[in-house]
Order: sequence, then structure tokens, then C-alpha cells
Amino acid sequence: MTAPEGVYAGVSARDRREARRAQLIEAALELLGTAGWQATTVRAICARAQLTPRYFYESFTDRDELLLAVFDHISRQAATVTLEAVTEAPDDARAKARAAIGAFVELVTDDPRKARVLFVEAMGSEALTKRRFETLRMFAMLVAAQGRSFYGMERSTDPLIEASALMTVGGLAEILLAWLDGTLHATREQLIDDCTDLFVATGEGALDVLRKRARGR
Repeated sequence: MTAPEGVYAGVSARDRREARRAQLIEAALELLGTAGWQATTVRAICARAQLTPRYFYESFTDRDELLLAVFDHISRQAATVTLEAVTEAPDDARAKARAAIGAFVELVTDDPRKARVLFVEAMGSEALTKRRFETLRMFAMLVAAQGRSFYGMERSTDPLIEASALMTVGGLAEILLAWLDGTLHATREQLIDDCTDLFVATGEGALDVLRKRARGR
């Protein structure tokens, strides 16, 4: 009995291709997160992954596409851990905020390569800078949706909700960048606590404004 077409050693062609793609992403993460985007060339990525350029172009059209895949891979992980943390946390604003912020900070500090990709290298590459901006907005929209749900304001169309979410997410990103580069001195727990307090204060301040606006109508 012969193996199905494209199957080698029990592994399909599609699975082998996906495995090679994963190897390239991991190799690019290592280079991008340690040596920086300028050193993360197609040649260096292929050497690190122990694959020929043929297999690089099998999955990616150019280096930027792979760098974006690395950035998106980390962003998806961040979205997953923060949403899981929010869901599992007690039904309390501070508890949910701390759980989400803590999960994110732990993700990017337990593996410093991920922090460097999100907060340092994304500032140097034009493609990554654009994706960083898009991702911050995406996270802000997640925060806005969570806030609407938590405070029972699903019907509100007031733009202050999105504005406060954008300010909070953008501010947290800058705080983390300052902490990572040593400008801001604090332990990881202090950082999480301080960010939590600022996050909740901003959210509850926006909520107070929204309620005052509603009463004034």
C-alpha cells in the first residue's frame, strides 16, 4: 500500500510546509528580538532556521511579510492571554484590569525577545511601525468593548469611550517602553500595580463624565 500523494514519512506536504513556516517565524523572532530588525535578513533567517531561501519564499514574499508575521504572532498571544485573564478574574474593575495588565506584562517580560519586538524594533522598521499603530488601535477597541460590557453601556455611542481606551492603551505602551529601557524604575509588581491604578482611574473618570453627560441631556 502506497502513501497518499504528498505524504512523506507520515507527514503531509501541507504539514511540512506549516512546520517550515513555524521554523522561519521562530528564527525571525530570535534574530529580531536579540540582534534587531536590521540584522534580521533573509539570509540570516534561513541560516538560523536551517532552511534554504527556496523555503523562505514558499511562505513569505519578502522579509517585511515575515517580520509582520512575527509581530502578529506575538500580538495574538497577547490578545489571548489578556482576554483569558479578564474572563477568569473576579467581577471587579480593578481585579479585571490587574489580571489583564499582569498577563500582558508577564508575557513580554518572561520572554524579553517579545518585548523588544513590540516596543523597540517596531519603532525602527516602517512596516512594523505601521503594524504597531494598527495593533494599538485594535487593543484599544478591545478595551472599549470590554468597558462597555462591564459597565452596561453597550448602547452608548459616545466617542469618549474610544478616546479613553486609546489614551489608556497608548499610555500603557509608553509606560512599558520607558520601563523596559530603564527610564522608569520599578519592580515588575510595582509596574503592574501602578498601571492598574492608572487604568482604573482613567476608566472610572470617563464613566463619571459619561454619566454627567447623560444626566445633562
